[in-house]
Amino acid sequence: MKNCMKCMLDWVDARFPLTSNWKTHLSEYYAPKNFNFWYYFGSLALLVLVIQIVTGIFLTMHYKPEATMAFSSVEYIMRDVTGGWIIRYMHSTGASMFFVVVYMHMFRGLLYGSHRNPRELIWLFGVGIFLCLMGEAFFGYLLPWGQMSYWGAQVIINLFTSIPFVGPDISEWLRGDYVVSDATLNRFFAFHVIALPLVLLGLVVAHIIALHEVGSNNPDGIEIKAKKDPKTHIPLDGIPFHPYYTVKDIMGVVVFLIVFASVVFFAPEMGGYFLEANNFIPANPLVTPPHIAPVWYFTPYYSILRAVPPILNSQFPGVVAMGASVVIFAFLPWLDRSPVKSIRYRGPLYKRWLAAFVVSFLVLGYLGTEPSNVWGQFAASMPIIGGADRATVVARFFMAIYFAFFLLMPWYSKRDTTKPVPERVTA
Repeated sequence: MKNCMKCMLDWVDARFPLTSNWKTHLSEYYAPKNFNFWYYFGSLALLVLVIQIVTGIFLTMHYKPEATMAFSSVEYIMRDVTGGWIIRYMHSTGASMFFVVVYMHMFRGLLYGSHRNPRELIWLFGVGIFLCLMGEAFFGYLLPWGQMSYWGAQVIINLFTSIPFVGPDISEWLRGDYVVSDATLNRFFAFHVIALPLVLLGLVVAHIIALHEVGSNNPDGIEIKAKKDPKTHIPLDGIPFHPYYTVKDIMGVVVFLIVFASVVFFAPEMGGYFLEANNFIPANPLVTPPHIAPVWYFTPYYSILRAVPPILNSQFPGVVAMGASVVIFAFLPWLDRSPVKSIRYRGPLYKRWLAAFVVSFLVLGYLGTEPSNVWGQFAASMPIIGGADRATVVARFFMAIYFAFFLLMPWYSKRDTTKPVPERVTA
């Protein structure tokens, strides 16, 4: 039996590099031996991607991408399809959990300098994945054809009209019509189910290949390839990814799935943050919801959009600021001038700025969930400042901190005091 399996494996290896890929990416891929909690989120992001693809395939078996049937087909999935409700809730919860693990994964990069040399391309692929994921979430948001889906898409698409010269044409192309209609739904369905998943999978593969080419970063920010055993040429501070980190990641997967299942079974709407109440109402072009807001993972950027005042009744400056707040992540490898990578050896300046950035992101995220009338209620306890209510002033203040974290990074990261970096990784 054993010889038979070996013969079969040899036959496959002669035609496909199965064993060599197994060694390159798992059994003989040496990762730093000091990975910690923050290194769970890369593998968890891959897990959620698989969950989204599998549940999405089952949902498309029953979903009807047609304006008169889309909402009822979702209701049919929830009520009449065997196991349909859990598949739908897994997909909707998975969308939010995807952003949770991706945000944590990106934060780990900021902590330990995963964007620094020689990992600039890995970081750029990661930013591409993030942008693609945002597009996936946006296009998928319209598909239930509920009130918030319809009007949210209406608002976001109309923002493109503020772009000079080409804006109206872009908006019309996105809609496929002069209004959000059946053509828009079909177009978004094609993007969500076919186009963007292909791009996303390609970027994920490129991200992993680039990572395994230069090696993983670690909490000390030390390149383990710099010190190898002279005989075996194995990094002295490295251990095989399999079985050590595959077992470690399994523990993270178990904990994550417990949390994931708890949300799916007990709080799939998560108080309206994962699934809004208005999205359980069929889309009605004649009735506008009292509060139109994006899902929670877009709210920091939505706050930036609302905080920037229009010029000549054009929202273009806000659209530019919102786009810049996402794209600016791609410039991190060249903005960071610190002589060290890890926050363990950085000085107080970077730590304070990173803390301020996190606080600004959270505050902007909260303000983005609140309707305009709540912003007005905030203003009641404080006089108008420069023609803007208090909530707008707060949003502008934290928006300034958000951008200052990036734009001032070449100055404070270079000026910051640092600690000596050890030659070998620490436990």
